[in-house]
Amino acid sequence: MSVIYILLAISIIVAVGFFIAFILAVKSGQYDDSYTPSVRMLFEDEIIKEESDKSILTKKD
Repeated sequence: MSVIYILLAISIIVAVGFFIAFILAVKSGQYDDSYTPSVRMLFEDEIIKEESDKSILTKKD
């Protein structure tokens, strides 16, 4: 029974460690996307064309 308590304590310590590492990574900007905004302008026209084609099709019906 004492082994379960030891494993539970270790797993909580590891989980807290991963959570702290995640928070530090988010605060340091590791998950900031710097690539997509630079190429978003290349794909906006296609999205607008698709939406306008769908609206034209629905208006005719």
